[in-house]
Amino acid sequence: MKLSALLLAAASTILMSAVVAEPAVNATTDAHSEDRPVFAADAGTKPSSRPSAKQKNKVNLDKIDINTQELILQALTLVGVNYRYGGKTPETGLDCSGLVRYVFNQSMQMALPHNALAISKMGSNVDRDQLKPGDLVFFNTLKRQFSHVGIYMGDDLFIHAPSSGGGVSVVNMRDKYWQKRYNGARRITGE
Repeated sequence: MKLSALLLAAASTILMSAVVAEPAVNATTDAHSEDRPVFAADAGTKPSSRPSAKQKNKVNLDKIDINTQELILQALTLVGVNYRYGGKTPETGLDCSGLVRYVFNQSMQMALPHNALAISKMGSNVDRDQLKPGDLVFFNTLKRQFSHVGIYMGDDLFIHAPSSGGGVSVVNMRDKYWQKRYNGARRITGE
């Protein structure tokens, strides 16, 4: 019971500091193949910079739907679970796409592929400055695009299963390592 209260408090803190934004509507599909997602970086533009303090709105938990709250809480319960290449369950260990797949299955009853590139083709494109908790963020960590995925938690934080450094953890997208490797984001809804 104490762990649940601690996780709820942590999730509330993260969610309260997240940015509220409307979905992006300016993505284009011109000159891109149908089997590949379209991201701002594809069009030769740099990812949008972080909103200024005047543009930033704090999230009220009432504005985050229950599915997103459950998704974030489910993800937080997995912090510390060991990394395992190809891992699909917390008991055996998780890799990045296994974490995302497991969390979406448990919290939203959605079956996602077990591959970051395949997941990157689902849902809708989201500009970096439009990220909301529950969006998926993609990175180039293996010298190929969309080779790593995590779940955005708000305030530039995301949860992921890194191949080095132990297990599932929450990290900051503003860290130089992640900034240089950011590929884009997708929003997957249960609708």
